[in-house]
Amino acid sequence: MRYPIPDLPAGEWHASELEVEKSRFLAWICHAPDAAAFEALLAEARRTHPGASHHCSAYIAGPPGEQAAIGFSDDGEPGGTAGRPMFQVLEGAGMGQTGCVVTRYFGGTKLGTGGLARAYAQAVGQALETLPCREWVERTTLELQVDFAGEAEARAWLDRHAVPVEAADYSAEGVRLIVGWPSDVEVDLTPLATRLRGRLAFTPDT
Repeated sequence: MRYPIPDLPAGEWHASELEVEKSRFLAWICHAPDAAAFEALLAEARRTHPGASHHCSAYIAGPPGEQAAIGFSDDGEPGGTAGRPMFQVLEGAGMGQTGCVVTRYFGGTKLGTGGLARAYAQAVGQALETLPCREWVERTTLELQVDFAGEAEARAWLDRHAVPVEAADYSAEGVRLIVGWPSDVEVDLTPLATRLRGRLAFTPDT
């Protein structure tokens, strides 16, 4: 599985602002690999803007289509006018591991339920347009055993195929490379074995 996630360090967020009928909607987005990361963003929004009318939110702490590690809140807005529209924008964009808070300062003009839903959705959509993203790839761990002479060649081949080496153990028998193979790509190390003249063994890491 592959899907976009925010390309943001832990504890940092991307911000965007939208004004509708003099109400200000401040969108905050963070990388949320778990619910705790989202909760930290929500706490920061509330701490930074204690006088705001609402801090509505939505998150998907997993892959797109996740059913368990998700959530959304209207934070006092009429039911269904904020959190759910925000969540639907994240879901519609195919985002995963994403947390979002929209802080609202009321401008004195009521927007109605339809206007609120559009404004909150638009605030998130606008923030996503400029959000730095990267692709998250689900990976299976493999162990590759090579001799010392073949390590550099193996690492170079893995790098060309975007397979990261997560660890390396050295012993009298050679080098054991722990790699993250994309789970949506069939494991085929025949080309590498040919380059190493057969001096390669691999097993799934259990």
